[in-house]
Amino acid sequence: MKQVVIGFGLLITALLILFKIASLYHLYNGANDDIWIAAFSILFLVIGILLSRTLFVKTQIVTQPKPSEINTAHLQKAGISKREAEILLLMHEGLSNQQIADKLFISENTIKKHISNIFLKLQVERRTEAIKKALELSIIS
Repeated sequence: MKQVVIGFGLLITALLILFKIASLYHLYNGANDDIWIAAFSILFLVIGILLSRTLFVKTQIVTQPKPSEINTAHLQKAGISKREAEILLLMHEGLSNQQIADKLFISENTIKKHISNIFLKLQVERRTEAIKKALELSIIS
C-alpha cells in the first residue's frame, strides 16, 4: 500500500512539473488544452502500466513439504508392524482407505482391519488422533 501511495505521489508531481514546463516555454495555450491533456494522459497511462508491472509482480513461493518417514526404532515400542506403519504414513499424507488400498495393492477391507489395529495399539478412536499420537511417539516424522 505504501508503494502505491508513493507511486501516485510521484506521478502527480511529475504531471505538475510537466504542466509547469509547458507553460514556461509558452507551449501551453488555451487553444491546445485538449491536446496537452490527452498527451499527458497517454504518457501517464504508459508510465502507470510500466510501474505496475515492476512494482506489483506476483511471485509464487513453492515449498515442498518434507517427505514423512517411518522410524523403525520406535515401531517396536508401540507394537506396530511395518505394514501398519506404512498405512499410518499414507494416512498422514491424507489418503483415503480406497486410495491406500490401491497404492498398496490390497483390498479396502484389509486396510480397514489394519487401521482398526492401529487404533487399538495407539489407543485412539480417529485417524487424526492416530496421526497425532504417531507423531508424538516419533513413529512417523
